[in-house]
Amino acid sequence: MPPLIKTYLMPEVSAVQFAIKTTVAMMLALYIAFYFDLERPYWALISAAFLQVRPMSGMVIEKGICQLGGTFVGAVAGVAIMALFAQARVPALVTLTLWIAFCTYVGSLWRNNYTYGCLMAAVTAMLIVVISNGSSPAGIFNIAVARMTELGLGAICATLVSSLLWPSRVGGHLAQQADTVINRAFNHAALRLEASDDIPAMQAALRESLGALTVVETDSQAARFEGPEGPGRIRAAHVLTRRTLRLLASLHALHQLLHDHAERLDPQSLAIAREMAARFRDAEQVTGVPEARRRLHELRASLHERDADSDALSPLDRRLRLGLREVLGHARVMLDAREAIAAPGTYRLRAGPLAWHRDHVAAGINALRSGLVFAGLATFWIVTAWQSAMVAMLLGTLFSAFFASRDNPVMVTMMFYKGMLAAIPSAFLFGHVLLSQVHDFALLAVVFGAPLFLGLLGASNPATMGYCLAFTIFNILLTMPGNDMDFSFDSFANRVVAALIGLTTVVTAFRLLPGLGTKLRRRRLIHAISRDIHRLRRRSITQSEARFSGRMADRLLQLAQHDDMLPEQQRHLFILGLTGLDVGTATLRLRHQLDAIPHAEVQRAHRALLRALAQAFEQSAHGQRPSGVIEAGQRLDQALETFEQTPRRRRELLIGLVERLSLSLDRLAETMATRPDRPAPDTAESTPVGTSA
Repeated sequence: MPPLIKTYLMPEVSAVQFAIKTTVAMMLALYIAFYFDLERPYWALISAAFLQVRPMSGMVIEKGICQLGGTFVGAVAGVAIMALFAQARVPALVTLTLWIAFCTYVGSLWRNNYTYGCLMAAVTAMLIVVISNGSSPAGIFNIAVARMTELGLGAICATLVSSLLWPSRVGGHLAQQADTVINRAFNHAALRLEASDDIPAMQAALRESLGALTVVETDSQAARFEGPEGPGRIRAAHVLTRRTLRLLASLHALHQLLHDHAERLDPQSLAIAREMAARFRDAEQVTGVPEARRRLHELRASLHERDADSDALSPLDRRLRLGLREVLGHARVMLDAREAIAAPGTYRLRAGPLAWHRDHVAAGINALRSGLVFAGLATFWIVTAWQSAMVAMLLGTLFSAFFASRDNPVMVTMMFYKGMLAAIPSAFLFGHVLLSQVHDFALLAVVFGAPLFLGLLGASNPATMGYCLAFTIFNILLTMPGNDMDFSFDSFANRVVAALIGLTTVVTAFRLLPGLGTKLRRRRLIHAISRDIHRLRRRSITQSEARFSGRMADRLLQLAQHDDMLPEQQRHLFILGLTGLDVGTATLRLRHQLDAIPHAEVQRAHRALLRALAQAFEQSAHGQRPSGVIEAGQRLDQALETFEQTPRRRRELLIGLVERLSLSLDRLAETMATRPDRPAPDTAESTPVGTSA
């Protein structure tokens, strides 16, 4: 059954509750706006609708704070622009264009609801400058106060209704998503450790785990608004993110050994990996974190017992078994993090905030696109002197910035376009034909609230959210309810044409100026990871680990979403990120073991190995066979041999680590060399980008 039909024929209880809550919040905001005779009550409606899209109490509060903060900043900017260019419309619009581009740029670098705050700063400034054109200074100030009042009213009503009517909390939502992260990650681990050839099953489990992990990491910041336990949940979410990605990177490396080099491994090691796979399946299916943790603890103890008499194993086998123990360690910490999310008093985990990866080029493209969209629509407004063009300018500013941070903005924009087309007959029937016969607020709420409720009912389903949320918003914008409504067909037709022009301009802009393509994204990813691996030697271990883990976590979460939209044969970006995380983690592990050795020859060999790993990653990422890693590892082993305090077992583990990394980089080089879009060897891409770092 299609998702849209299923949503309306068999709605879930949570969907009905969401639609009722949001409709009540919107009608409450509209009633208060009518009572105080606000100039544009529909802004209070839109504000309440946007805040209720994620109806958890902490999420509504955080988004409301960001909205009010962005509105205030935008109001100050709008007043400042008009104070400088009150009688010069063109310079005012040029300055406003730069402000909108700046807000989009900053919003593209932020995460969570801070992006929404930047969006409101752009929209509020645009409304003040455009609407107050030719007004007196007092009129400009009154317009700024009116916009802040309307948007603030919607935020207050949404927060109040969210807290009183079927309240839901971020904590419970995060715990549910954490369960999905762990269950799907454990299923993925079982497939990897079985050396499975079922690539679609592994990718499906991986995508589901990373999708839930993205939600946990993004939404966890709102937990700070749900009492003193919020900071504990945020730290636990950071731990879960880091450990899950380390688990996935380790599993990726182990799968290459078990699948491609099984003949070089001891049969007992292969049997241990299969036993671990079975235990991971058991841990996925048991009920409760304590029981799953107990089973993994028993398996870890069993591994230690088997390793007691493993002196005859090769360095690669030793490295494999140590990797298996590390996987179990990551899994146990993930279970602790999940318990700390659900009940913060159970475990007290330490974790600093993630250092986000910020792509300034992508942000610059988004800013340029938003500026061009507004400049084009503003030029259209000046040339035609058409008052309804302000609606087109509003939509262009709103959606060009709002969709810029989405992974597939063209698809999302087209979903909104279709929702807008469906809203046109609805707004005409309910917002003009029927609403023109209404003379009291109760009947208005029934008539005007009906299409809003239907749209919100479908907006609760992620598969139909784009269509139905657009249906709801455009019902409001095409009706523009107020105390002095104009029910003439001319005004309605003008708004429809303006909405079509505004959204068509946004669609065209995203098609003509898309974001970073796969090739450019890959090149920038290689450069960023290589640069970070090189810089792991320049700071303290603690600082290096915090910066590298956070940035790689953010990159992998983004790359997982990006890869999911590509054809099967082009999904290589996430593998590239996993290998980079593996190499960086190994670099930090080497520093933990070798930085404290007071031996000049050892330190020289150590630095040479770290440089060789960074350069080999660059070569592999460009599809070239890596070189120098094994040789650098051998030189380090020889230096450690002269340093008599280094245990033999430790040296063998180091040799095994270097050998495993070399095999992993060889595999990455093969993958990148066979990708469909690989350029010819004599192009600039064949030169490592970070060798001069």
